[in-house]
Amino acid sequence: MKGHEIRTKFLRFFAGKGHTVVESYSLVPENDPSLLLIGAGMAPLKAYFTGAKTPPNRRMASCQKCVRTGDIDEVGKTARHHTFFEMLGNFSFGDYFKKEAIAWAWEFLLQELKLDPDRLWASVYEEDQEAWDIWHKEIGLAPERIVRLGKEHNFWEIGVGPCGPCSEIYVDLGPDKGCGRPDCKPGCDCDRYLEIWNLVFTQFDKDEDGNYHPLSAPNIDTGMGLERIAAVMQGVETNYDCDLVYPLIDHFARLAGVQYADPAYTRSLRVIVDHFRAVAFMFSDGILPANEGRGYVLRRLLRRAVRYGLLCGLDGSFLHTGVEPLVGIFGEVYPQLAANRQYLVSAIKAEEERFLTTIREGMELLKDELARVGAGGVLAGEAAFRLYDTFGFPLELTVEIAGEHQVQVDEDGFRKALEHQRSQARAAREQVDAMKVQDTAALLRDVPATEFSGYSALSAAGKVLALLGPKGRLEETGPGEPVLVVLDKTPFYAEGGGQVGDSGVIYSGRARVEVETVTRQDGVFLHHGRVVQGTIGVGDDVTAEVSARRRDIQANHTATHLLHHALRKVLGEHVVQAGSLVEGERLRFDFTHPRGLTADELARVEREVNALIGADLPVDAREMSMEEARRMGAIALFGEKYGERVRVVSVGDVSRELCGGTHVASTALIRGFKILSETGIGAGVRRVEAVTGDAMLRHFFRTEELLAKAAAVAKTQPELLAARIEELQQQLKEQKSRAEKLESKLFKLESGALVGAAVEVDGIKVLARRVDAADMAALRTRAEQVLAQMGGGVVILGAVQDGKVNLAATAGKDALARGVHCGKLIGAVAREVGGGGGGRPDMAQAGGKDPSRLEQALALAPRVLQEQIAQQ
Repeated sequence: MKGHEIRTKFLRFFAGKGHTVVESYSLVPENDPSLLLIGAGMAPLKAYFTGAKTPPNRRMASCQKCVRTGDIDEVGKTARHHTFFEMLGNFSFGDYFKKEAIAWAWEFLLQELKLDPDRLWASVYEEDQEAWDIWHKEIGLAPERIVRLGKEHNFWEIGVGPCGPCSEIYVDLGPDKGCGRPDCKPGCDCDRYLEIWNLVFTQFDKDEDGNYHPLSAPNIDTGMGLERIAAVMQGVETNYDCDLVYPLIDHFARLAGVQYADPAYTRSLRVIVDHFRAVAFMFSDGILPANEGRGYVLRRLLRRAVRYGLLCGLDGSFLHTGVEPLVGIFGEVYPQLAANRQYLVSAIKAEEERFLTTIREGMELLKDELARVGAGGVLAGEAAFRLYDTFGFPLELTVEIAGEHQVQVDEDGFRKALEHQRSQARAAREQVDAMKVQDTAALLRDVPATEFSGYSALSAAGKVLALLGPKGRLEETGPGEPVLVVLDKTPFYAEGGGQVGDSGVIYSGRARVEVETVTRQDGVFLHHGRVVQGTIGVGDDVTAEVSARRRDIQANHTATHLLHHALRKVLGEHVVQAGSLVEGERLRFDFTHPRGLTADELARVEREVNALIGADLPVDAREMSMEEARRMGAIALFGEKYGERVRVVSVGDVSRELCGGTHVASTALIRGFKILSETGIGAGVRRVEAVTGDAMLRHFFRTEELLAKAAAVAKTQPELLAARIEELQQQLKEQKSRAEKLESKLFKLESGALVGAAVEVDGIKVLARRVDAADMAALRTRAEQVLAQMGGGVVILGAVQDGKVNLAATAGKDALARGVHCGKLIGAVAREVGGGGGGRPDMAQAGGKDPSRLEQALALAPRVLQEQIAQQ
């Protein structure tokens, strides 16, 4: 029975039992900061279990995609461990309990999957007589096939809170898989009895003292791994051999030209496929590579897969080739995979290539360090951190490679180095804010939430509820003093959702406060300003008036929604907003995309936005439930937290987004849109900066003025400027070529003196000197010229250009025959100037950051060369 058939049967079966079947939730937890990734079927439903939310039905079922990395070291070694898997589950929120959960599980396994009941066993918590009786008296399972196990096996709890016993269903794989002991049964450490379904009976509430109190409405949470049950149904040895996984193993084995059955490659192929599945689904759910959080999990998995690919002989980028076979397996069930296939290929390949450019250099450094430490030694934490910081090696990868050489890693030292770097970064970012009160929340504990009226009005009457100065609460304050003003209601928008806070004035008959911006603290709006006239006090009746700048901000905010739509239309639906900044002068929009946009793509995006502005589309905002917003197809900002009630902003029929910001009434009020720049700001994240309205006109006027000045300097007309620049560039190129030829001739005259400075190392001439060179190309040419004059040996030249070090090395046939490798040689020299590099045995180049150490670095060359020769 195919995996898809099992999934379909399971969901249909429980739909027939009155369950609402829900699609798999994203791997990114929604409104749950306690979780990094979804790792179980019940995780997205936690709010229903705790009672924080009311479920659409007290009976639900799903097939949830999951990622867990707790057992990452076991992946590939065992038959069942994965980082990515699908979890079949049925859930009850205070509805049915043990009797139904057990009976329906048994019915599904026997009636739907046609499993042999004589192969099935059950375990129960040793004190759960109720579950034991149901299995024996109602299901009819023989007492000897019902095993009582202790808390470590059959009781689910995590600290205080809801918990309870569980019952697990096992399938007997046969005596040949067992340990041979006569008392072998579920709970034994051998492989004979395979757990296929866990039924958790959440019936207690554990308090701080360890006491268990019965819940008034107990819950059911069950989980069955799809890959695991598929392997059982298909009669294969491991989960990796089932039809949900094996086609990918076959793909990568063929790509590498190796055999999966060969023990030398079995584990590597399993790791590659397992991690690839996790990486592809994480990318598809909008997760991007990063150095922390879930992005770090993605990056770690991808880099670990690449490293295992190297063990199979896959030297270049290869993971992205698995996207098509993955879509072939899962495309119908998870249509976003098929819709995003091109994005997945590009994003995975880009991250692979980014890693491959550094991994080889890092591997050389790691090998040198491991050789220096030797088997049984300890790799310093600082060295592990340098691999992480410079070459992108996850600590786990360093530990894994070091372990293969019988070397331990000082992980505490690594963490100290990492924390030191982070603390330095935090210190560099800190800025003193005169209005920063140490505990604003505590000072405003008695102040009610502010009523916001700014969606429909730019002016409103209000009352001063509180005033805060640099030293705390105030009753009143006068001219020149910075102040935070809290009103009972306000038209000022508080900074949030990427939109800056409003500016304007607050005034009364006796005072005037200029407001620079507005922020929000637990629902209370803080108007940051300065008293410019009179005295303002708590209890004063005032008028709050937003400045005209708001109109530009609104235009820019609506323009970001149009830009988001245009990017998805031109580039594909994989584009997801990754951040924004909406100001009066400009807008900034960050989005997921693996590469820079072409000039044609930027032009198409710009045309699309301006066409929508010209269409004068109405902009409408409505508040509704989150479920209703989802049904409308409203786009949520990735990583943003939303409540049960949300605000949906619609622009005609082209855009619907969850948004709490302010907007124009119609797109025509934006008055035009111009992209200023498009850049990369991180792995897989791009940024567009743009202007609208008056700011766009000012940009055009400045550009026209600059064009006229440039044309005057070039002594031509603006319309002929491009041709004039090409003409001047050609002249410059010719002059540069003549200068380089002259420099080369001069260097040939000088190189005789350089050759005389060469020393001998074990019969090989070695020259390591600092010279003048305009760029790396010139430095390489000079190294080759000196080598030719020497008639062999090794030449290493260093030069300083724009405050940075360039290094070039080349070797003759005599040196190569003795085992000299320029790539390794120059890598060692470059590290002394704070850099790195590499290349072929006969030619290599490198760079560095510290020119002051260039002479010392070059002085190392003879010793490094001698060590290379000695190792041959």
